[in-house]
Order: sequence, then structure tokens, then C-alpha cells
Amino acid sequence: MQDESEARLQALGLTLPEAPQPVANYVPFVVSGGQLFIAGQVSRRADGSGYKGQLGANLGVADGQKAAELACLNLLAQAKAALGSLDRIRQGLRLTGFVSSTPEFGDHPQVINGASDLLVAVLGERGRHTRCAVGVASLPFGFAVEVDAIFAIA
Repeated sequence: MQDESEARLQALGLTLPEAPQPVANYVPFVVSGGQLFIAGQVSRRADGSGYKGQLGANLGVADGQKAAELACLNLLAQAKAALGSLDRIRQGLRLTGFVSSTPEFGDHPQVINGASDLLVAVLGERGRHTRCAVGVASLPFGFAVEVDAIFAIA
């Protein structure tokens, strides 16, 4: 039976990918003390393609928002792998977004809205969270956006 959160995702025309496997010496998530910690997820599709480059160089804000949404889909896939159902998420606590950008680029918050907006669309009020959006010189494999999160869980 499909959970409510996945029904919302489907209504948006989106589907969860398989949870990406770690590419180095770390685990994709940890459940501890009623919280779910999800490792950074990049703007990568299952076939290895995705949004690569730098905001302010070869990507604009709209591209960055799509990259953040894609990274957030991977984050939600990890949450489902960890919990079995996205409906076990009680509250978003923290989303951290990293934006590969030129030094002059300053619209990091607007880029990470792609992830924040998706969390709220899928989880409703439970998806509201505190947040940090920062610019960085580069991200793994040249991807444009990476997000990680902490959720309170049932």
C-alpha cells in the first residue's frame, strides 16, 4: 500500500529513485535517538547523469533549483530505505544545501528552495525545516548541488 507522502510525490509527477549507494567510506543514513540523519545526496540521476557545473558559470538559478530538487529526491529515497515509509517522518529538523558556484554568485537560498519546496510538497507541514544554504568551490564528481538532512521520526 502506498503511503500518503508517496501519493503526493506521484501527484507531482515524480517517483522516488532507488536509494543511491555510497561512493566512499560512509553509510547513507543513521537512525539514532528518534532522529534520521541522511548523508549528502547530489544532483545525480540513477544513470549517472544529472546537473553538473557551477551556478553563475554554466548554470542559472532555475537549473540550480532543478538540481536541488533532484538531490532532494535522492534524499527522500534514502529516507524511505531507512524507514520503509516516508510517513514515518514526523518533522524536518535541518536541511543543509551546498551549491557549487562562482565567487560572485549569491542566490544560494533560491537554489536550495528547489529542495525545500519539494520537502514541503511531499511531506506537508512535516517537511518544514531549518536550513543552511552555502556556496562551495566544487562538489563530488562535478555535481551542482548536494543536500543532507536530519528528520525527527516516529
